[in-house]
Amino acid sequence: MIPFVKPGQNKPYDEMGAEAGHLALADAGISYAQLQQAYVGYVYGDSTCGQKALYHLGKTGIPVVNVNNNCSTGSTALFLARQAIASGAADCVIALGFEQMSPGALGSSFADRASPFEAFDKVTNELVDMQLPLALRYFGGAGLSHMQKYGTKMETFARIRAKASRHAANNPLAMFRKVVSVEDVMNEQLIWPGVMTRSMACPPTCGAAAAILVSEDFAKKHGLRTDVFISAQAMTTDTASTFEARDMIQLVGFDMAQAAANQVYEQAGIGPQDINVCELHDCFAHNELLSYEALGFCGIGEAEKFVETGANTYGGQVVTNPSGGLLSKGHPLGATGLAQCYELTHQLRGTADARQVEGARTALQHNLGLGGACVVTLYQKT
Repeated sequence: MIPFVKPGQNKPYDEMGAEAGHLALADAGISYAQLQQAYVGYVYGDSTCGQKALYHLGKTGIPVVNVNNNCSTGSTALFLARQAIASGAADCVIALGFEQMSPGALGSSFADRASPFEAFDKVTNELVDMQLPLALRYFGGAGLSHMQKYGTKMETFARIRAKASRHAANNPLAMFRKVVSVEDVMNEQLIWPGVMTRSMACPPTCGAAAAILVSEDFAKKHGLRTDVFISAQAMTTDTASTFEARDMIQLVGFDMAQAAANQVYEQAGIGPQDINVCELHDCFAHNELLSYEALGFCGIGEAEKFVETGANTYGGQVVTNPSGGLLSKGHPLGATGLAQCYELTHQLRGTADARQVEGARTALQHNLGLGGACVVTLYQKT
């Protein structure tokens, strides 16, 4: 992973991607010539940006698959790389993700065709009476739904944002490392009165991250480290409930996140109580709160108590987003899922320095993209 930065402070996308790729190869202790396949994720860019980035590393003729799955793009590349290994199609694969973003709210790049979010926008327009950029309406509306159902306070979202800043202060690769208090967050510019202040939304970000996946046989043959492995993984997309529930919580992916998590727990034969550390998709503080419930860390409607008791940080039940998460580390869409992988790998290796979760052996990753897709991955220490 390379340091995440604000738009305008970044290198070109291909140079960022190549730098992350070089770092991953060096960490793995292999050469580019040993890679058999590549899956490269990005959202904003033309069709073969993956090749342009990887050609800085080598031109060996291997298959390069370009991946776009909105905000879950990086973990989708990871999912495909793991599938290639698990199926026996390959023994050594790179998953690479990068993003070169523009300042401001996300928007469509193709005004001459139907938006993939038409169904989402239709439900949002019926449920949310607020004129804001759509991402803010989606997740702010979901947070408001939780507030109306369970009495959740706006201050609880501010607590999540403040926690992210404390964690990011120990991450040299995070974009925002300044610690802010709950009061600081509450006193910021209001984006949605009673629901959201400015820093409760993640910032547009540029950056890159990469992971090398190998089979156990390949690792043994080449004397590679085998201290972290993917023990379960699931990818889900929307079901009818996303739209038919008539609830913004479902519209922003609660059901597909819950389904992916349950599949992973079943595959691994463990439960949410066994997770030591989690990198989850906190594109908004509101979605972090919803994700506690979707991933089973607490009961439905109990997320506010989960936050207030400190169950989401060091010394609590499960340390969430020790990297600072999307809120503080940043969210370069194509790189986010692989940056989560980077953080959890270091946690399980015991090399996370000041961010280290003591005794971490089981780690969960949750990466969500509206439109929609959710990838949940379970990593364990060998």
